[in-house]
Formats: sequence, structure tokens, C-alpha cells
Amino acid sequence: MKTAQKNNSFTLWPYMIVVCMVSFMGYIAHFVYQAMNQDVDLVSKDYYAQEIKYQDQIERVRRTQALGDVMLNYKAGDEAILLQMPATYQDMNLSGTITLFRPSDDKLDKQLPLQLGRDHSQLLEVADLESGLWKVRVSFSANNEDYYTEKTIQIK
Repeated sequence: MKTAQKNNSFTLWPYMIVVCMVSFMGYIAHFVYQAMNQDVDLVSKDYYAQEIKYQDQIERVRRTQALGDVMLNYKAGDEAILLQMPATYQDMNLSGTITLFRPSDDKLDKQLPLQLGRDHSQLLEVADLESGLWKVRVSFSANNEDYYTEKTIQIK
């Protein structure tokens, strides 16, 4: 009589399946940890208060467009933004602010005063700004009327 011989060969497949499953679970746990620690901000801190005042904002934009759009041109070579007011604003005494708004990080936002030259233009140096998406918001007033314009630029 012959006895049945046992197959004593060693196989790695069960161990590899367990290692792959543990690795995948570790990856998912790391992904969840990173997602939970990601800083997720609203567009601005007082988003809801700004939303209530949005109709006023629409009126400011309409007033600005009625007198002619403010030109905002980004010149990558000069690392500057040229703000040019149209001729319809030349007889007005303008005062206001320019906000360089970074949607992804509110700590990088900058606010500058509106200081127009004789030709009703202002050059904004942007060499110190991080590359990426920025919104240039110009809010100004003249003759007891408020005006507003905004342009999105990509700084490289």
C-alpha cells in the first residue's frame, strides 16, 4: 500500500493578498487623515453677510459698466498689473481700494489704496505675489456713488 504524499510546497499568494489589502487600507486611512486636516475656507470669512448685500454689489457693477469698464491688464514680463480708468471718469475725484484676493488662501490677500496718476492709471507690482489664480477687485467711489469691478488673473 502506498500512503498519500502530502504536498508541502510553500506559496506566497495568501500572504501577498493580505499585504495588498493592508496596504490599501493604510492608503485609504492616510487619504482620510489628509482630507480631514485640509483647510477648507469659504470664499471669505463673512460670506453670509456679503451675500445679503449682494444686490448693492450688482448696482455698483452696473454703474461701473454704464460709464465704461475699468481695464485691468496683467503683464507677465513686467510682473505688473496695469489699472486704467476710462475717459468718462477723468472729471471725477476717485477714491477707493484695490484688493488682490487669493481664493485658495485668504492669508495672502492684499489691499492697496487707489492712487491714480495724471492719466488715470495705476501700476501694481505683483513680483512678490505667489503664482496662481488671483482676483483683482477695484472698489471706488465718486460723487457719492459707489463703483466696482473685478477681474481674474493667473500669475505665473
